[in-house]
Amino acid sequence: MCRVRLGSSFLAAALCGFVLTLVHPAAAPAQEDVTVQGEIVDMACYMAKGSRGASHKACAQLCAKRGVPIGVLTDTGDLFLLLDDHNNPDPYDAAKKLAGERAEIAGKKISKQGVASIVVGATKGL
Repeated sequence: MCRVRLGSSFLAAALCGFVLTLVHPAAAPAQEDVTVQGEIVDMACYMAKGSRGASHKACAQLCAKRGVPIGVLTDTGDLFLLLDDHNNPDPYDAAKKLAGERAEIAGKKISKQGVASIVVGATKGL
């Protein structure tokens, strides 16, 4: 009999939790429109070794072409992970081609669990 009550209580709690997620879904990360300027870096080499600049351009472009995540290191020293907009991948693809170069990136800024990122909406070489 105790087993039934415990099982029923657990089931009731689980059902209640499920209903609450339907009523109050997890908040989506805040998004704001931003435009930043800086160097497009391949995240693997920049994060692990600090590699960037003209001497690293060929490697950065090869890494970006192979699918290594890219970011933009702004003129003020902020680093944003760049994200592909699945509905409009062209601006992100343009950013990949500018790896190792300066660019202007516009899009939606999202910060989640300490990671600042931009969903790329527009890319312009500088």
